[in-house]
Amino acid sequence: MVVEVAEVTEPPEVGNPRVSKDMTVGELVEVYGEIHGFMAGHLYRAIRILREGLAESRLRILTFTGNLVSTGLRSIFAQMIRAGLFNVVFTTTGTLDHDIARAMGGKYLKGFFEADDRELYSKGYHRLGNVYIPLESYGPKVEKFVRQLLPRALQLKERWGISELLDLAGSIIEDENSILRAAHVAGAKIFVPGWPDGAFGTSLFMESQRLGRGVVVDYFIDMKELSDLFFPQEGKALALIIGGGISKHHAIWWSQFRGGLDYTVYLTTAVEYDGSLSGAHPREAITWGKLKPEAEHVVVYGDATITLPIIAASILHH
Repeated sequence: MVVEVAEVTEPPEVGNPRVSKDMTVGELVEVYGEIHGFMAGHLYRAIRILREGLAESRLRILTFTGNLVSTGLRSIFAQMIRAGLFNVVFTTTGTLDHDIARAMGGKYLKGFFEADDRELYSKGYHRLGNVYIPLESYGPKVEKFVRQLLPRALQLKERWGISELLDLAGSIIEDENSILRAAHVAGAKIFVPGWPDGAFGTSLFMESQRLGRGVVVDYFIDMKELSDLFFPQEGKALALIIGGGISKHHAIWWSQFRGGLDYTVYLTTAVEYDGSLSGAHPREAITWGKLKPEAEHVVVYGDATITLPIIAASILHH
C-alpha cells in the first residue's frame, strides 16, 4: 500500500505574527500563512493557488450548493462572477430558487438553529439552518418569475438548454446582487444538471401545464456546450469547489475529458472516510483522471460563510 505523505525537507519555522486594527485583507492572509497550523496554512495556500490559477487558466470553474445562496454569500458569488473571475458555474436548483426569490423581493431573515420548528411552521416560516424564509418569500416568488420567463422563452423557441434558459432569466432580473444577472452580464455559463429538483423546475412544469404548452428543457444541449468547453486540451483549468454533491461531481466529471484540472481548491465540511463524493479529496480525483497528477490542490475545512469572504476579498483586490 502506498500512502501519500508530504516530502520531509528542512521546513521554515512557524511564525510569530501580530494583528492590528489597520491591517488589510492581504496582510491578514499573510498572517494566516505565518500561523500555518492547522487550517490557516491551508487557507493561505488556497489563495496562492487561486491567484496563480485564475491568471493562467482558460477554464475558470466555480461550483457551490444552493444552501449558501440563502445567506449573504449570494452577493459575493455575484460579485466574483461579475468581475470575470469565473466563466463556468455548476450549481443546484436551490441556487436558482433562492436567487430568484430574493431578486423578486423575497425577505430572508436572520434566525437561529435552535428555533422551535413547529412554531415556525405554524407561523408560516421555512427554516434553512439559521435563516428563516417566510412562505410568501419563496415558492410564490419563484412561480411569479417563471410566469414572466416562460412566455418570453416561448416567443423565441421551444427547445432550450438549461444554461440558455438561465441566461434569458438573467437578462430579465434587475437585481445587481443576483447570481443569474451577474452571469448574464459577464457572459458566464451556469449549468444545473439537477434543474428539476426544486421550485424553479417544478414551476416550469406547472406553468407549462397551465398554459397547455411549455418549453422543452433538453440537457443534451448543455452537454454539447460542456463538450465544446472541456474536450479541447489547450490551456489550463482551475476549479474552486465549495461543498459537494452534484455541483462538485459535474465539474470534475467533465474535467476528465480535458485531461484533468490543473488547479483545484476545495472548501468543505465533509469528511472522506465514508467514501462520499462530497468528502473525497483532490488526490482521489487524480485516480479518476479528473485532476492532473502534477496539479496544485488543497482542501480547506471550514464553513464557507467564513472562509469564502476572505478568499474573495483577497483574489478580487489582489
